[in-house]
Amino acid sequence: MMLLSWNWRSRQGVPFPVFVAAVLLLLVLGFFCSRFDDQYRLMNSIPDRANVASIKRVTKMIHPSKGRPGDPPILAYWIFGYKGESKRMLRLLRAVYHPRNQYLLQLLDGDGDEERVELAVSVESEHVFKVFGNVNVVGKSYAVEESGASALAAMLHAAALLLRISPTWDWFFTLSSSDYPLLTQDDVLFALTSLPRDLNFVGFTNRTFDQKGQNNFNRIVVDPSLYSKQAAPLYYAVETREVPTTFDIFEGSPWMVLSRGFMEHCIKGWDNFPRKLLMYYANVVSPLESYFHTVLCNSPEFIKTIVNQDLRCSAPINVSNHYDDLVNRWAVFARPFKEGDPTLDEIDRGILDRSPQGLVHGKWCNSGGHNSSSCSSNSSTNWDDIDSLDPGFYGQKLQNILSNFTVGDHHMVTNHCHVSSS
Repeated sequence: MMLLSWNWRSRQGVPFPVFVAAVLLLLVLGFFCSRFDDQYRLMNSIPDRANVASIKRVTKMIHPSKGRPGDPPILAYWIFGYKGESKRMLRLLRAVYHPRNQYLLQLLDGDGDEERVELAVSVESEHVFKVFGNVNVVGKSYAVEESGASALAAMLHAAALLLRISPTWDWFFTLSSSDYPLLTQDDVLFALTSLPRDLNFVGFTNRTFDQKGQNNFNRIVVDPSLYSKQAAPLYYAVETREVPTTFDIFEGSPWMVLSRGFMEHCIKGWDNFPRKLLMYYANVVSPLESYFHTVLCNSPEFIKTIVNQDLRCSAPINVSNHYDDLVNRWAVFARPFKEGDPTLDEIDRGILDRSPQGLVHGKWCNSGGHNSSSCSSNSSTNWDDIDSLDPGFYGQKLQNILSNFTVGDHHMVTNHCHVSSS
C-alpha cells in the first residue's frame, strides 16, 4: 500500500524520470547492503573506520581441500575476550593460525566500539589473512556475564556465525584471551586427521547428577546481561524449583571441542530438545558447565560420540619440565594465563618457534627451513600446499594416543551418561 500510494503521488507532482532514478538508487544501495556480509570479513555493521581496511579485497582466495582420503580436518576457532584484551586475542590468533582453519574474533563488551574497530583494522592489515580469507571479526557486541545464560548465548551465536561463514569445518573450538596452545597447528591437525569427525571432546565431572538435585539447578537465577547493555551480576530468586524429570542433567568443564554435526543439531536441528533445554538453562548458574553435556547425554544419536577430555590443562609454571606429561594428558591448550606471563614467551620460543609478531611454522609456510621470518603474516613468501602437514614428535605422539578412537568405542565415556537410581 505504501508503494502504491507513493506511485500515485509521484504522478501528481513528481516527474516520472526522477521517480525512476530514485528507485534505481534504492535498488543499488540495497544490493550493496545485502552483499556486505558476503564481501567483507567484518560482521554485523562494524563502523565505517574499519571498513576502510576492507575495501581492498584479494580477488582469488586459496581454499583448503576437503573430502579426499587423508585430508586434514578444518577447525573453527572462536577467540573471545573482554575490554582491553584485543592485543592478547591477536597474539593468540597468530599462535593458532593455519590457512585451513576458520577464525572468529569477538570482543564481548557492550561499550568497546573503538577497541573493536582497532581489532578489525589490525586483522585487515595483515596480508596472510586477506589471501586466505579465513579470519572474521564480529562488529557488534553485547554484554556477557561469564556465569550466566548470556555466556551460553554468546557461544551459540559464535557457532551460528561460523556455520554461516563456512560450510566445511569439522570441529568447533572455544578459546578465551587467557588460553594459549601447547602444540603447533600442524601437530593438532595431524593428530585429529585419523579421527571420526563426529567425536565431541567434553570433560565430565567424576560424579553423576542424581535425582535429589544440586543447589545450582534448584536455585532460580536471572542474568541481566541478556537484556541490559552493560554486564551485571546474576539475580538470585528466593523461590526454588524442582529438578527436571523429563531429562537427566550432567556436568563438567565449560571448555570443549564440539563437532560440526552436534553444533548444527543444537542450533538448527529438527529435534526440539536443545531449544527446550536452552529455555531451562536461561535460569541456571554457569550453564556452560552443563548445557552441552546434557544435550549430548540425552540425545541417542550423539551419546556414542563423547570423549571425556576437553583437551585443556591448567597453565603450567614451567612448561619445559612438564611438557611430556602435558601431551600424555592430551593437553592441546593451557589456561588461564595472565597478561604478560613470561611462560607465553617460553612457549613461543621453545615449543611453537614463533617470533613476537610472526605466525607459527607449518608445512604451508615452511620455505627455506625453520626461519621465523618465513611465516611473517605480511611476508610476500609463496606459501606451500596448505593441505600438507609437517608434524613434530609431539604431534605424532598425540596422534598415537588419539588413534584408539578409530578402532572401536571402548574408550567412549558412555558411563558418564548414566544416572544412578536413587
